[in-house]
Amino acid sequence: MKKILFAASESVPFIKTGGLADVVGSLPKYFDKEKYDVRVMLPKYMCMKQEWKDKLTYRTHFYMDLNWRKQYVGILELEYDGILFYFIDNEYYFNGFAPYGEMYADIEKFAFFSKAVLSSLPLIDFRPDIIHCHDWQTGLIPVFLDNFRYGNEYYRGIKTIMTIHNLKFQGTWDTKRVRDITGLPQYYFVPDKLEAYKDANYLKGGMVYADRITTVSNTYAEEIKMPFYGEKLDGLMNARANCLSGIVNGIDYDDYNPETDRFIEKNYTVENFRKEKIKNKLALQKELNLDQDNKVMMIGIVSRLTDQKGFDLVAYVMDELCQDAVQIVALGTGEEQYENMFRHFAWKYPGKVSANIYYSEAMSHKIYAGSDAFLMPSLFEPCGLSQLMSLRYGTVPIVRETGGLKDTVEPYNEYEKTGTGFSFMNYNAHEMLGTVRYAERIFYDKKRDWNKIVERGMKKDFSWKNSAKQYEELYDNM
Repeated sequence: MKKILFAASESVPFIKTGGLADVVGSLPKYFDKEKYDVRVMLPKYMCMKQEWKDKLTYRTHFYMDLNWRKQYVGILELEYDGILFYFIDNEYYFNGFAPYGEMYADIEKFAFFSKAVLSSLPLIDFRPDIIHCHDWQTGLIPVFLDNFRYGNEYYRGIKTIMTIHNLKFQGTWDTKRVRDITGLPQYYFVPDKLEAYKDANYLKGGMVYADRITTVSNTYAEEIKMPFYGEKLDGLMNARANCLSGIVNGIDYDDYNPETDRFIEKNYTVENFRKEKIKNKLALQKELNLDQDNKVMMIGIVSRLTDQKGFDLVAYVMDELCQDAVQIVALGTGEEQYENMFRHFAWKYPGKVSANIYYSEAMSHKIYAGSDAFLMPSLFEPCGLSQLMSLRYGTVPIVRETGGLKDTVEPYNEYEKTGTGFSFMNYNAHEMLGTVRYAERIFYDKKRDWNKIVERGMKKDFSWKNSAKQYEELYDNM
């Protein structure tokens, strides 16, 4: 029986700000329970919903040195969906209205969390073979582990994996301050270890000391070896290339299932979508005050509204796009300029454009089910989950060929009659517009071909089962 501990800063259903939470909350359930004992360790945030806090049971507590500070560490636990979750409790660090706040505070908070994860192991009677660390917030775990091994037999032989969900976020702060927070010896703060460009860098430390590095798609694993995607760590990525691999994320096929989804107007399957899917479009048009027209092509967007997601391209050609026979439904929040851009076009083209500048799980499901196509023109995309959800709901993705989008969406080929979506290569607004218009042409003039694209997409399997198998292989090879 292999023992695996996931360490992360967020996980569904307890706390979520992005895709990381989906991975940490969903993936552990899909491992073979006979062979792998997978548990998860998270911070106990004050901002968690009360219903979850009420269900936690106290396990133990102790005091831990964080350099010159002595800090309380409480350990609570909860079994959920057959997985044991541990919560590290310390009100000084984990108070506040959101899991992340000012960077200087987060740097200390996650140094505390990383050290607490390791320090609590002997007390919970669980000595993992592998600690699977996610993103910069747990980057110090492999570093502390290296430090703990000197003079402590217990920690020898524990292996670590560092999974990068988005290389853009690295956890950097000035070296002197991080030394003072962590109490780690000077020896770690040099350019071939924790230091990068004069600052201490948590993610870099994790990548230097982890036994293996993974990221969330094969293409992204290759891209981050190049300066454009490498966020100044491409040199390290190349140096550790033999330990770096990509495993594509999955989605929870129970939560995202058009056959049983309780959020949508009309359930449907790959067998009957030709008749039933359209009822979701009509219901959505009605709810959002769009023109009621079952024949018009509806393009959905569910996203953080940021540069990374390609909204500068959308802004550039939005007026042109609105001249076409399409409706556009956007859901999400983000940078003010893009929020206002969608509001402006919803005002300018009422009945055609709907701007929903908030986030709602229910509305996202309605858009996945009701739209005909889904637009995702990202500048970079480590994995991306929205395109997997849209494939599942028979909504045809239109994506840029980068990262996980390139790995999961097969471009339509009208001569060979293959493909599950449409894609364009260069980060260029008119190339994107050309691809959207090509999709429109197939939608309006070659309906049978379009429906075949939908069918192929719905038959693909991007559930966590596939990813879990690849992680199992990785664990067994370590």
